[in-house]
Amino acid sequence: MRAMAYETYGGTEVLRETRLPLPKVAPGEVLVKVRCAGVNPVDWKIMAGGLDSLMDVVHPVVPSWDVSGTVERLGIDVPEFAVGDEVMAYARKDYVHGGTCAEYVSVPVRALAAKPASLNWAQAAGLPLAGLTAYQLLTRLGTTADDTVLVHGAAGGVGSLGVQLARAQGARVIGTASPRNHDRLRGFGCEPVTYGDGLTERVRALAPDGVTVVADFVGGVLDTTLAVLAEGGRHASIADHTVLGAGGQWMWVRPDSEDLSTLGRLADQGRLTVDVAAMFPLSELAAAFTLSQEGHASGKIVIEV
Repeated sequence: MRAMAYETYGGTEVLRETRLPLPKVAPGEVLVKVRCAGVNPVDWKIMAGGLDSLMDVVHPVVPSWDVSGTVERLGIDVPEFAVGDEVMAYARKDYVHGGTCAEYVSVPVRALAAKPASLNWAQAAGLPLAGLTAYQLLTRLGTTADDTVLVHGAAGGVGSLGVQLARAQGARVIGTASPRNHDRLRGFGCEPVTYGDGLTERVRALAPDGVTVVADFVGGVLDTTLAVLAEGGRHASIADHTVLGAGGQWMWVRPDSEDLSTLGRLADQGRLTVDVAAMFPLSELAAAFTLSQEGHASGKIVIEV
């Protein structure tokens, strides 16, 4: 099969288009024919060796964990799916090796869900990791309609989904973003504020009694979080482990078929959409990673396989 892969840690220069054998399909797995793969910052951070202390890596590595596609073949004991089913997944396994920037990928059933009919292939590939990250963080914080939620990084791939999910739960949402993204956030039912100097005062102007939930999707904002958090409020971060020393939670997204199915249902109910900022062919994965590294994409970056 055709794939993008790398043999050593490094920058985008280590990526090569190559041919690899079809993945083996273990019991409890399916082989997915890839339509699109989603790009996330963790993909190029792994490539640079940033997670070497956390996860075993087997080279050559095919990057990325997000996928949309069709079931090509079933492993042993997979009654949940049939050949030809349209699916999506956050296809992370217990070690780094066979990712989704390839024509085929094997996916554990525990990570797989039906593709929402309301999303196209690119949107479905952009949903799993970012959507699960936002959903699991907000769920763990017990977010309800009684909450006022502050989302740091509200215009990003994870943040924009977090805004929509908090609104779907009935919460009031304030989101930090650059002014060019404020109209987009208002369309999601969010009250946007500009990040940077004076952020605490701007949030307090909207929520004088403080916010009850803070979802940090960018890092480096703990001081602001604590300054605007109401007494008894809850906060969590996906990007700053120091929140653990300040009564917060530090989270890492987990593959979860049930959670992903919930996101799919919300999409089909018209309560969740995925903005795709850019699409690249498989051979231009390096350019997609470069765009992700620049950190200015307003939405998801997707590879079309």
